[in-house]
Amino acid sequence: MWLPHLGIALTKTGEWVYAMRSLLWACRHCRRLAFVSSAVDLALPADCYGSWRRHCVLAVQCLPMGTSAGKTLPWEAPSRETLLRTIDFALKDGNVDDALQAFGNYKSLHGLPEPQVLNSMIVSLSYMSSRRWLQRAFDMVLSVHQCNSNLLNCSSLMRLALALARDQMPVPASTVLRIMLDSGKLPDVDMLTMVFLHMLKSQVGSYLAADVLAESCQCFLEQIRDRRQLKKLDPLKKNVTLFNMVLESCVNFKCMIKAQKLMELMSLVGVVGDINTMVIASRAFEMVGQRDALITMKRSINYFSLLPFIHHYQHFYESLLNLHFKHNDMDAAAQLLVDLHQLQKPHAFLGDSVHKQGIIQIGSGNLKTGYRIMFDPAKVDKGFILDIESQFGLLVTTDGIILPSEKALARLIIGCLKGKKVRTLSSFLITLYKADIKGPSLTDVISACIQMGWLHSAHDILDDLESAEIPVTIGTYMSLLRAYEKENKPKEVNRFLQQIQKVAYTMAEFHTNPSFTIKDIAKIVEDEIPLKNSSLLSSMVEEIEHYRYGEYLTFEFNNSIIFFCKANMMDDALSTYKRMREQNIRPSLHTFCHILCGYSSLGMHREISILWGEIKRRLEYGEIAVDKDLLDCLILNFLEAGYFARVMEVISYMSNHKFTVTSGSTDMSF
Repeated sequence: MWLPHLGIALTKTGEWVYAMRSLLWACRHCRRLAFVSSAVDLALPADCYGSWRRHCVLAVQCLPMGTSAGKTLPWEAPSRETLLRTIDFALKDGNVDDALQAFGNYKSLHGLPEPQVLNSMIVSLSYMSSRRWLQRAFDMVLSVHQCNSNLLNCSSLMRLALALARDQMPVPASTVLRIMLDSGKLPDVDMLTMVFLHMLKSQVGSYLAADVLAESCQCFLEQIRDRRQLKKLDPLKKNVTLFNMVLESCVNFKCMIKAQKLMELMSLVGVVGDINTMVIASRAFEMVGQRDALITMKRSINYFSLLPFIHHYQHFYESLLNLHFKHNDMDAAAQLLVDLHQLQKPHAFLGDSVHKQGIIQIGSGNLKTGYRIMFDPAKVDKGFILDIESQFGLLVTTDGIILPSEKALARLIIGCLKGKKVRTLSSFLITLYKADIKGPSLTDVISACIQMGWLHSAHDILDDLESAEIPVTIGTYMSLLRAYEKENKPKEVNRFLQQIQKVAYTMAEFHTNPSFTIKDIAKIVEDEIPLKNSSLLSSMVEEIEHYRYGEYLTFEFNNSIIFFCKANMMDDALSTYKRMREQNIRPSLHTFCHILCGYSSLGMHREISILWGEIKRRLEYGEIAVDKDLLDCLILNFLEAGYFARVMEVISYMSNHKFTVTSGSTDMSF
């Protein structure tokens, strides 16, 4: 029964706080907590009885369970200074366990320590090589953020984010960065680049990096009140490597919505890109079929003023050529191949073009809702290395000159013949011959058409070449004649025989004899050239398997839809979508992405909920592929609208398909 009397004795000295702490610690050590109530009743005067009693009860509940009697006396609690010294010495000695234990005791007795102590703990844990300590540091940041985020230092958070990203923990790393942004603190751009460099090594990290970069740009823009504060954007504007890294990652993982959002933010921030930016943007436009954007880029600058960057421009022209093929515009594709040769002539090099800036137009340039990214055609950021391997294999570089590959020629020939545009193909071959441009052999083209069974097309090409007075070997005529005979087409044989007789007078292989037949021609020809399986023919056989004639209609409708969505004309966009369905044209994944982005920009969350029902039906029927970028965007919009049932519905769908949710502040792996 000595404990209550001890409390009375101590309180008589006036040391109220010391008395209560010592009494409580003694009770805790001796397991006589039942005496606390009586001790408080005797020790405290009536006017402060209530408040002190509450504090004592709370203190009893918060007493640490692992305190050792060997370090502190049984009746004495460690003081604030003692715990701080313990934390400091433990951190200097690298004894993280003791530092964490002292930190826990301090937090239980005194609450959170000063920012300096707190951030020293975070930095020390960040430098530890074990993932266990990184997780403890992350948990500490979360708990402090819930209590008082102002205690967290931006520098220590960036170091922790870098350590987490380096250890391939992208979700905690992105969460730390978002804590900074939620507190209104702007991250150091150079450190942010290093964090993203590690996060972009994984697919999940790439998704998160794109979201965090977008949120960082928005945070910078929100802190600008007038034009005098535009200097705050300088760290972002001057770091084009940061945007190139993340934008390329979005393109590689086919995150169309994130890539489009980033390019719009680059325009708002005022980032001046380089040639790498142009190449990545062209791949992003090609991914969604926005051919008009690439045509605008082609007009804006003279790409071949700088020969050292010819490989980069090859990427751009491959994307543009591929879109011409996808839109089934063989006239534009043939003209582009001819223009490539014309642009590379010496007279095409303009001295002033080096100082001009190129334009990446996002959306219509005639609308107020359009965006522009300026890029320097004479600049390549050495801090970023772009993968410059050919993406489509449509163009090759030989001796510093861009030429069409056999794959491109095969695709052009198939597109022209399937689309009944033989005259376009003939004009292309005639232009190549007259301009002395290295291209396919005329004999190989006609022979390939004959072997593919396109006899009439081969005949039309021969007629066009004759009209242009371009010589063709007699062996080519003989090959077509034998094909007509093999197909048992006597009318075509007689007609073509007459044509051969007329042309034979101009050929060196024949003598001027007005009366000869096909048998005479066969005798005169010394060596009959059999049809050979050329490499061009092999490319045509491979490309015809992937040819889809009606696919270009989907691209045409999608271009109309994205125009209306960018102009905030959603009624017209929906009308275009309905016309697609009425004409039995299957919408693509990008069709729904465009409509979703249009609704999202206007905050039309109810319409997004209806659109989600349409997307689900298309997914169930297998008409479109499951896309994580689309589902992430849906979750973010449903969270903003408070449609939590819809959020759980999309998350459940992603869980069934083994996706990771990375929208906004929601980071969950399934």
